[in-house]
Amino acid sequence: MSWVLGVDSGGSGLRIALGSTDVAGSSGGAASVRTAGTAVSTEPVRTGGSGIDPEHLLKQLLPAVETLLARADTRAPEAVAIGAAGMATLGDGLRAELPAALERALGVRRLALAADGVTAYAGALGQRPGAVVAAGTGMIALGTDLAGWQRADGWGHLLGDCGGGAWIGRAGLEAAMRAYDGRRGGSAALLSRMEVVFGPGPEMPGLVYPRTDRPAVLASFAPEVARCAARDPVAAEIVNEAARHVADAAVAVCPQVDGCEVALTGGLFKMGDPLLVPLRAELADRLPHAVTVSAEGDPLAGALRIAAALATGSLRLPRDGRLLSVPTERDE
Repeated sequence: MSWVLGVDSGGSGLRIALGSTDVAGSSGGAASVRTAGTAVSTEPVRTGGSGIDPEHLLKQLLPAVETLLARADTRAPEAVAIGAAGMATLGDGLRAELPAALERALGVRRLALAADGVTAYAGALGQRPGAVVAAGTGMIALGTDLAGWQRADGWGHLLGDCGGGAWIGRAGLEAAMRAYDGRRGGSAALLSRMEVVFGPGPEMPGLVYPRTDRPAVLASFAPEVARCAARDPVAAEIVNEAARHVADAAVAVCPQVDGCEVALTGGLFKMGDPLLVPLRAELADRLPHAVTVSAEGDPLAGALRIAAALATGSLRLPRDGRLLSVPTERDE
């Protein structure tokens, strides 16, 4: 038995899981992993001009890991996988500093650094070829045939994340403001909900524009749009368009393999039927060779799966300088 560590860093903080895996597992098969303990920090890791702050991540990570290791009566994990939101574009500092820092602090010799979309993929489908759409405040799709990665969207609420929570919430608030003004395309139902949730229309710019967490503020209105969709045609069309955008991303990344699996993961899909019914119809029409499945686990489970595969020599997901890097492989 070998101990492995999975880490999920995102907008809501840091989640850490210690697990055990069978080091005798076949290199050709999937490495199984059992969770032994978890820890949570609700403080998101800071991001500055130079990217994700490795010192801030380590400041939260190391004490929690030491506590988990002590409870399990073990001293060092065999492998660690860290998945972080922004790793692909803002992870240079992590890639440069974490390998040496974790080896000094914990004796870690096997380390994988992954974008949160990759850990979402591993949690949802393991190491099988397919496509995963991860959607919450934002939206990203990743697909692989196990030879390379295809990515679609995940470009943030100003340039993309089309169909994600912030996109739906913003579209709903725009429809509410159109109704407030008396313009075409407005929704009285959404205006009413906006006034209950946020306040009068003229106050909205001051409530939204100065916020540093603007995507989360916009996304907080998405459930209201979904609830209105059953009785309001404007809200229904917003959700239907979101489904088309999500399907666009899935189509862009899905391998052309019969029986390919497409998994949906993330908090956005808790909206249920208002989004899932039109989305499944879009996927069935546009990806007839694929099968839509439920995600097997979340990104933290995916980080543990990657760590277990790394520990047992069975990691088959494609290496990528930004999406999935294994810096310790250069030393082995």
